[in-house]
Parts: sequence; structure tokens; C-alpha cells
Amino acid sequence: MGKVVTVRSVTSNQIDIYKNLEAVVRKYAATTFLRPVADHTRGAFEKASEFVRSFYGSTGRLDLVLDSGCGTGESTIHLARKFPNVPVIGIDKSAVRLSKAGNERQLEVSAGASCDVPANAFWVRAELLDFWRLALEKVNAGEWNILHHALYYPNPWPKESEATRRFHLHPIFPVLMRLSPVTELRTNWEIYAREYKEAARIAGDCLSLNVSVECAAFSPENPETAFERKYQTAGQELYRTLVRVCP
Repeated sequence: MGKVVTVRSVTSNQIDIYKNLEAVVRKYAATTFLRPVADHTRGAFEKASEFVRSFYGSTGRLDLVLDSGCGTGESTIHLARKFPNVPVIGIDKSAVRLSKAGNERQLEVSAGASCDVPANAFWVRAELLDFWRLALEKVNAGEWNILHHALYYPNPWPKESEATRRFHLHPIFPVLMRLSPVTELRTNWEIYAREYKEAARIAGDCLSLNVSVECAAFSPENPETAFERKYQTAGQELYRTLVRVCP
């Protein structure tokens, strides 16, 4: 018999949206995150930039998709198939997880689906916060247009004392909001999804961005990450928050 894997749901001493959410989001919307960028991330970013340039064989404003926290790269494969004509960059800080990117054993996504790695998929090891800041420089310079930003199953930091480690309660959030016109967050913790929605609304107001946000439970027909497949198989509710920044 196969090993039975128990999947624990998120447990937290926090029972609703973080009580200081608005104050924290407004505080960081008025500041700039200035931590030095790690050298290894600068190197990884250059590799990603070169892949994007080589994909198009030209310069100018180039479209791409980001898959942040891509883990073993399964979600990057799915996104590369959804966006076949643009480069899709999978980013993760774990060398171990990324060593499995493109490995067919990790890409058993659905019956009959091909496990071939699309030519537009590319992975780099980098710190997300640093990569995002470098990417925003490209966006602001008119060199990159990030069509879609996938943020699938980030660490929820469920303890209330850890709340400010969540992306939407961190100084990096203004960068994240400006990075792409479409950010798609997926999580198995409803509070995280609702917090992200509220934080995006508040940050949009502070940053003078025209923002619309949707947040709802969803049930994917074809799970796009190992997390998603695991949670769905265990009968856990999944949630999606979709943030659109309009011109």
C-alpha cells in the first residue's frame, strides 16, 4: 500500500484580517524599501533578462510573465502553455526545488498531458524581494511589460506575531503592486486571501493606482502546483485573489 500523506490545514491564533492592516499598508506605501540587492540575485536577474532578450531577438518594450515562488517549476510549465508567445520566468530561492524544474516526475499535471518543457519557460534562483525591485526598474524604464504575475501559495506566516512577514504587510508591497497589471494570488488560507484583497485596495488608493480586486474560493480543474494538488486532494478549500491595475 502507498504511504498516506496527511495534509495539515493552516492553523493560526489570528481569527480575522490583521487588526493593524490598514496602518501597516499605508505606512509602507509612503516609504521605499532600500535593503541592498543580493549579488546572486543580480546575477540571476541578468540571466533572466538575457533569456527575455534572446527570446525576442530584439530590444525595446518586451512582454513577459513572472511566476514567483515557483518551487519545482510545475506552475511555470502551466503558465508557459497559457502564454505560449511570451517568456515565462520562474523564480525561487531554493536551489533544491529548482533542481527539479523541468523534471518530468514533477510535471504529472493531468492525464494525457505532455511533460515536454516549453521553450518559453526559464527558471532562476533568486530572492523574490530583490528580483521584484530589479524587475520594476525594467518596467519603469519601459523595457519590460509584465503581463501576468503569479504568486501561488506563498508562506502564509499564520501566527499573528508574524503577520508583517506576509508580502502584503511588508515594505515590498508597493513594488509588488506596481510590477504588473495583473497579479494572481492563490492560497489555502482564507484570511490571507482576504487580507491581500484589502491590502491591494488600500495600497492602490495610497499609490494613486486604479485597482480592481476579486477574491473568492475556487476549485481548479487541473491543479497547477504540487501544493494545489495536495490541498485539493485533502479536501481543503482553495482561494484566489486577482488584482488588476488599470491605466
